[in-house]
Amino acid sequence: MSILWLGTYLRCYRGQLILATLLGLLSYCCALGLMFTSGYLISKAGTRPENILYLMLPVVMTRCFGIARPTFRYLERLFNHNVVLRMTSKLRAILYRALEAKSLSIRNMHRTGDILSILSDDIEHLQNFYLRIIFPFIVSLLLFVVVVVVLGAFSLALALLMLVLLVVMIIVVPLLSYAINGARLVKQQEIRHELYTSLTDAVLGMRDLLYSGRSESFISSYEQTDDCSRFHLSRSRSFSRRRDFTWQLFSLAILCVLLIWSNMLVINNRIEVNYIAAFVLAVFPLIEAFAPLPEASGNIPLYEDSVKRLSTLEVPQPASTIALSSFNLTAGVTIEFKQVSFHYQPEKEILHDINLHIANGEKIAILGASGTGKSTLSALIRGDVTPSSGEVLLNGVSSSHFGHEISSIVGVLNQKPYLFDTTIGNNISLGSPHASRQELEAAIEQSGLRELIETLPHGLDTAVEEAGARFSGGERQRIALARIMLKNTPVVILDEPTVGLDPRTEAKLIRTILSGFSQTTLLWITHHLRGMEQMDRIVFLENSHIIMDGTHSQLWAKYEHYRTLYQMDSFQNML
Repeated sequence: MSILWLGTYLRCYRGQLILATLLGLLSYCCALGLMFTSGYLISKAGTRPENILYLMLPVVMTRCFGIARPTFRYLERLFNHNVVLRMTSKLRAILYRALEAKSLSIRNMHRTGDILSILSDDIEHLQNFYLRIIFPFIVSLLLFVVVVVVLGAFSLALALLMLVLLVVMIIVVPLLSYAINGARLVKQQEIRHELYTSLTDAVLGMRDLLYSGRSESFISSYEQTDDCSRFHLSRSRSFSRRRDFTWQLFSLAILCVLLIWSNMLVINNRIEVNYIAAFVLAVFPLIEAFAPLPEASGNIPLYEDSVKRLSTLEVPQPASTIALSSFNLTAGVTIEFKQVSFHYQPEKEILHDINLHIANGEKIAILGASGTGKSTLSALIRGDVTPSSGEVLLNGVSSSHFGHEISSIVGVLNQKPYLFDTTIGNNISLGSPHASRQELEAAIEQSGLRELIETLPHGLDTAVEEAGARFSGGERQRIALARIMLKNTPVVILDEPTVGLDPRTEAKLIRTILSGFSQTTLLWITHHLRGMEQMDRIVFLENSHIIMDGTHSQLWAKYEHYRTLYQMDSFQNML
């Protein structure tokens, strides 16, 4: 069951959890003792005792219970929240690593709205799952046993009657709430996820909605879905009111049973009349302890949904890892594909039996139409995905064995690098946070950013705005390029970095890249043929296979298909 997934994290703190549970039980026992002794004290004082000393013991007990109750409650909350905050901190780290590991395919596996739901709701749900369900149920069951045993010492018949009433309150009513209201809450949660998704689509595609004249249609559809959500929420709240009223009736029944029972004991001279108020007042903290259970049980399906969704994001750890300190980078990095095949789905093979050797310092262009597996090659080299068969080796070591340390070996410049909403300097420093000012300036110079930065009033302290919106596509690429240059990895992969740039900006960026990475192993993934004359080798992918491999002059002389593509690409650039 998916709930057991959470148990692995709870077991890490079982000592503190047991202590918090005992403290919670003690706090409610002190609350019962406080109300019991207070009721006895008030009643005894009202009968005007012959000697004030008769009140000393209940006064002292009232003070003891009054001090102990908030003390135990504070300690219980301290241990509980300490455990939960530490646990959710681990879960957030796991969630980030899971999203990071699946960054290449997560958009295919989850809708954007689902990802937002995971980030905004699920961690909080897991936090509340313990605080509002697991812990209250355990404490309530322990308190239930204590109350029945204590009442059994006075009267077996009363204990059995209270057993029935309390079972209804802490088991039957919560189970009915889980069965009836839980389904409604799940439906409401599904509609909420649908609203997340549709609203996300609308925000991302707002311009297209306006241009197509469909904005009113979207608003109408969104309002209908929102009305459906409100309807289910209204039904859920209506059920909650009826459930709470029924629960209060059983609370009143317990109160009446204790009142009648204590009154009968007084009539039979088995207890003093002062105990009537004591037993009756003791009911109220008991009701307070059990009160959260019906609502909490109705919310269990929401928490189960969150646990299931997070469970699907768990990332299996690699079977073995290699420390970067034991990996010789001074001699450079050689990359080798040995009979590598890869497929995302069994029926859709992306690469088949690829054999490719890339020497240290070699400049290779990976060409091919969209969907031929060019970006998959990049993912395999970084170890983001593992081959379905075969091996991808960096200096003889499988790329999947490096884990996060692969970022110190392989740098990647994507076609749409993300710039964070901070300064230019901070965005570049992401490549190497501890780099010196001289290293930063060198990266700026190599990437061709110097001229741009000098025109800005605040220089490196200029804010790039969200996603780099302040700058053009070519300027954003140069900022990202400076980040990669500052990282100074022995291998750099350029994944179509010139897509969307005009021919002049593209040509300038190509010259900057080739001059800046002259001593680096460079893989240029592209479907354009501009600048191929400057590459050491060109590898052409088609139908999951390598169909051409050689220099520009070799391919031009040998393959008519290559000549045709090169001429078509040159003609398009002229246009």
